[in-house]
Amino acid sequence: MGGHQSEDNKINQSERKASIVIQDECLQHRFIRSRDSSSIVERPERIRAVKVGVAAAIARLEEIQDTHGGISPTPAKVTQATSDPDDLIAALGRMNLAADPAQPRIPSLSILKSHATVNLLDDPATKFIHGDVDGDVYLQNLKNWAKESQDNILKNGSEIPSNLPQLDLYLSPGSIDAIQGAVGAVCEAVDTVINSTRQHIDVKDHAHRVFVAIRPPGHHCGEDTPCGFCFVNNVAVGAAHAHLKHGIRRILIFDIDLHHGNGTQSIIWQINEETYRQTLESEYAPSDTSPKTGPQIYYGSIHDILSFPCEDGNMQCVQAASTCLHGPHGQHIENIHIQAYESNDQFWELYRTQYTKIFTRAEEFLDKTGGPGDDVLVLLSSGFDACEHEGGSMSRHKRNVPASFYYRFTRDACAFADRYAQGRIVSVLEGGYSDRALISGAMAHMCGLVDIQTPGAVVDEEWWSAENLDKLEKATKKRKGGRQSAANSPEPWLDRALSVFTTLEAGASQNMTPSSSRNTFIPPTSMTLRDRRKPSSKLAETQSSATSSSGSPTLPQSKRGDKDGSEKTNNLQLPPSTSSSSSDITDSSSDVAPNSTGLPISAVEEVIVPAKKLPRVILKVGPPPSMS
Repeated sequence: MGGHQSEDNKINQSERKASIVIQDECLQHRFIRSRDSSSIVERPERIRAVKVGVAAAIARLEEIQDTHGGISPTPAKVTQATSDPDDLIAALGRMNLAADPAQPRIPSLSILKSHATVNLLDDPATKFIHGDVDGDVYLQNLKNWAKESQDNILKNGSEIPSNLPQLDLYLSPGSIDAIQGAVGAVCEAVDTVINSTRQHIDVKDHAHRVFVAIRPPGHHCGEDTPCGFCFVNNVAVGAAHAHLKHGIRRILIFDIDLHHGNGTQSIIWQINEETYRQTLESEYAPSDTSPKTGPQIYYGSIHDILSFPCEDGNMQCVQAASTCLHGPHGQHIENIHIQAYESNDQFWELYRTQYTKIFTRAEEFLDKTGGPGDDVLVLLSSGFDACEHEGGSMSRHKRNVPASFYYRFTRDACAFADRYAQGRIVSVLEGGYSDRALISGAMAHMCGLVDIQTPGAVVDEEWWSAENLDKLEKATKKRKGGRQSAANSPEPWLDRALSVFTTLEAGASQNMTPSSSRNTFIPPTSMTLRDRRKPSSKLAETQSSATSSSGSPTLPQSKRGDKDGSEKTNNLQLPPSTSSSSSDITDSSSDVAPNSTGLPISAVEEVIVPAKKLPRVILKVGPPPSMS
């Protein structure tokens, strides 16, 4: 099993370092098709929830190391990366912000605020995955769809071509910056983990394990088929980058998203097929030089067979999500279906007997192709939407995992990488849509990536219990005017988590504020100037009557809290909408009594015709409920 380590790897494991990568360009991908974004779950605020989870993990890890006398007196550094991966090492050395007491004080952990980006039409790895033999048709189309999104919404009611799923996909003018930033951050992380094992780098600056918190996700996107919130396959591009730039020939992708990574498997199948063809040709036509073949990639997925993309029972999707093939036709694929469970003991028995097969098959693949080596890299598609805390719309089939799964699976993945890949792991955020699923999943995952070197210090899985999550959400909840909750909690770890979270959020506001963003867009309304006047005295009387009978004003649901029609929270600002799909930590509270719309009474200055709501269908193939 991948959880066992050799004696040599146990010795080397003390040198493993982890890093969290934040790329705030990803916040520019926003829904602009309608004022009503209540049905949109793939939203910028997902990254905020991940940061809360990461901050809590840092606070807890510091706490136990401090308790056992192992804390470093000097904080680990937060560094600013350049867009040129070749300058990464120099940048890490220059930008030492360790003097800031809000930074993590864990010797084996660092934070990287990345500004890396790529040009989709120029980047070799992106073109390797999504390019076309006759030209970069899909990539050029994608850039055009985003660039022309506002005009297409005005003309056609949607920025997405009619042949693509309208409820699963959206674009805005800032989406390309977000996508290019996401890909750039992943490729930068790949450079970091590989360079850390090949070059003599200052021990404070390297990282073997990197968690890249980016969006939009990617594992549903095929070569030229965007779907399920995904436009570019981030993990597949990372694999191609590792092969093209660093000569990595054997790559393992472990996908733990609730949904099958149909796009990733399709891409990997094509790559393996070509490598297999090249291998056969070299065997039948030997030459004096070593044959040049492509990479061999193992894809292992643990997912719910009842959920998207298999929810409607499509035969091809279900068959693909159930395929297990190890060797024939050059394919290395293992698909494992999540099963229902009634107790924690039953789940962990399933984990031991079923889910760890994903590592067993990966070991077999590597053992047959040369064993451990410098040409091996592990990638994780880390989706947290299988978490027990995910919202009902995603987990409607009741196939989930406890939050501790993300800790234990990550520990096993790290042990596997230590044994076979010199400790190299790049974890990339995929799904996870409720705040609590993202917070608990990211917290457990980050704890799993960090090696605790202090004797007697151990991770307590109660850290992400419902009670502690309640406290964490309350401590980090946004307040009126964009301010965070006050510190001075009776529990020091909460104060520490808030301090670290504030550091992680620094700079995010400039990518979330519509007034300074190129993708600001409010769909036009059919109202006339007469309709825009303030409520008449008659309407005021009606509101007063409603107040006296119900205790709170009854007003139309569509209101505007600010002149630009947006709700302001913290130093972030949500896309223009009539309601937020966020949960508690991304809601703003007010000192003014709320009305039935959730907006403060003082904020309501004009009545707007309610926008037509989108059907609440999430990752479901087929017509909206209203059409079925």
